[in-house]
Amino acid sequence: MRFHYRCSECGKDYTITPERMRCDRCAAQQQPKRPLRGLLEVVAAGRPPADWQPLDLLPVERRWFPAIPVGNTPMWQPERLRQELAFPGLFLKDDGLNPTGSLKDRASWLVAAFARRHGIRRVAVASTGNAGSSMAGVGAAAGLEVRLYLPASAPPAKLAQSLQYGADVQKVAGTYDEAFAECIEYLRHHEGLSRNTGYNPLTIEGKKTVALEIFRQLGDAVPDYVFVSSGDGVIISGVYKGFEDLLQLGFAERMPHVVCVQAEGSAAIARAVEHGDFGPPAASDTVADSISVDVPAGGYFALSRLKRHAGSTVVVGDDEILGAQRRLAAGSGCFVEPAAAAAFAGFLRRREALARESRVVVLLTGNGLKDIDAATRGLERP
Repeated sequence: MRFHYRCSECGKDYTITPERMRCDRCAAQQQPKRPLRGLLEVVAAGRPPADWQPLDLLPVERRWFPAIPVGNTPMWQPERLRQELAFPGLFLKDDGLNPTGSLKDRASWLVAAFARRHGIRRVAVASTGNAGSSMAGVGAAAGLEVRLYLPASAPPAKLAQSLQYGADVQKVAGTYDEAFAECIEYLRHHEGLSRNTGYNPLTIEGKKTVALEIFRQLGDAVPDYVFVSSGDGVIISGVYKGFEDLLQLGFAERMPHVVCVQAEGSAAIARAVEHGDFGPPAASDTVADSISVDVPAGGYFALSRLKRHAGSTVVVGDDEILGAQRRLAAGSGCFVEPAAAAAFAGFLRRREALARESRVVVLLTGNGLKDIDAATRGLERP
């Protein structure tokens, strides 16, 4: 297969190179404190083999991927929850079982393979925790230097992970948005590849593999609904991109209804869907740190896909998120962090409006051990 970049806004095509991150024309329209303009997506030409695997639909050859087992995460069929909720078609896609405990490994794996293919030794990334620890872990397997910009408020477990993997961690006195700005400024003056979520087109492309796996694990079928917790909008963009690829290749005949679930304290995408565009940012404040962003980097990409495919949004409170985290763990044995539990909270909020025979996939993006402090809120200690 052959691959190139295409601007998600104006449609201009670009060659895939390490220097190319955004569309020149649309990036020039960037406004302060708004989502990134001119995000690029990967476009493929040709056909994969008949027995294709997700790696066959990525723009880097298999031999460049580091020897770390990313992907192929289980699709749980939670017997107790199915009975309690009267939803026999409920599935849990558990990406917390990736090597560093989060779905972000899918993007880091592709970025690492791309860096190795082009002889790049250093990768820099800003993160609230998961993307950074992910790049640090995958980078360790790939033999890459990883420089991480991490807000001071990041959970200690994610900081410890990154340091254990050997990352060069720069703590930032501010939010993710300040960390992102410092990372971009560093790359203006030093050699290295940006792994920043959304900014690097490969982050969306890597995350699309979760949609390809869902399709395969359902017996080459599209679910009726996919619930996705969202902060910067890149994971949900990847989910849409994966199902779009399946449609383009003729493997699927329809899109699922994708539900974008956001926390009340970080709901920029939901507000944009309601009002038609992004307005001034609001300071984020939620227990779900992995989806806590003021300005969603992938916001315009996510908004365009939600509009194009008639997706929907649901906003849940922190109490709902923590309650869903506990109910999911106690009802299925699947322990996830608050950002992942938000997707299950969204399903619980919507389930009465869904047909009981629907096949529903709740995408669980991170392991519960990522943030023990949040998990212990409201629990009775022995």
